[in-house]
Amino acid sequence: MSGLITVDLLRRLEQLQLLSARRAKSSLKGERRSRARGLSVEFADHRNYVSGDDLRYLDWNLYGRLDRLFLKLYEEERELPVRIFLDASASMTFGEPSKFLLARQLAAAVGYVALCGFDRVSVVAFPEATGETAARETAVRGALRAVRGKKASMGYFQNLAALTAGGAADFNAALKRGAMEARQTGVAIVLSDFLDPAGYEAGLTALIGRGFQVHAVQILAPEEIQPTSFGDLRLIDSETGVEQEVTFGKFRLAAYQQSVANYVQRLREYCRARGVRFFSVSSATDLSVLLLKQLRAQEVWA
Repeated sequence: MSGLITVDLLRRLEQLQLLSARRAKSSLKGERRSRARGLSVEFADHRNYVSGDDLRYLDWNLYGRLDRLFLKLYEEERELPVRIFLDASASMTFGEPSKFLLARQLAAAVGYVALCGFDRVSVVAFPEATGETAARETAVRGALRAVRGKKASMGYFQNLAALTAGGAADFNAALKRGAMEARQTGVAIVLSDFLDPAGYEAGLTALIGRGFQVHAVQILAPEEIQPTSFGDLRLIDSETGVEQEVTFGKFRLAAYQQSVANYVQRLREYCRARGVRFFSVSSATDLSVLLLKQLRAQEVWA
């Protein structure tokens, strides 16, 4: 196991299924109801019999009542594309435990539930890899772009564990590009701290406009929620390297916490108004509680 999720927790996740309010449109077989008509066990509708139709699917009960031949139609089962947008910028390395660790654990859990349900999983990590390890990082990310089947879960976990975070992310550009690249829409899970100076509106709007059912999970470090450092501080932006000296006394803690609460509330209201399921979580949250209780309460799965 990669160390992201325990075996016991994985066994419990196997009993869950991702919830989707939208019908699957993929052309590949799966276990999701679609609008296509096929030969599954879920009855969908009737149509008039046409010469040459398979007589096995005639509704003889209806014929007995109406003296007309009708053919039974069934819903074809298709896979649901699940696209996970994973913020791998330098700011996600902050915190103890780090925001990036919880983000990868969530990606592992969501992906595993989807793979057990025969859905297709794609992880879109951003920003693009740079530096000496760019080639290795690019190969790992490429292996996460289209994963299918429970048998692929071990490799999926290993590749997630091998991902590294760094650089400055353009949140909106990454989501816009991911929305345009998707051949079929489905469920989109966005895992980020949502602290991009350019905002989040354009990126989320792109996913919504493309037709995704969007879940937004904001991950903040305990120190970002409840700072413990006070006095004269030199703050360094982890993504841009810009330094700023500030004086942060304990008397300003309440004002800071209110600012954080206001920001999270604006993000929550923005998502709610557009049908996006949103919740904010600390990177120190107990993983089993988050997966088995909070995500269920948020109707990510059941």
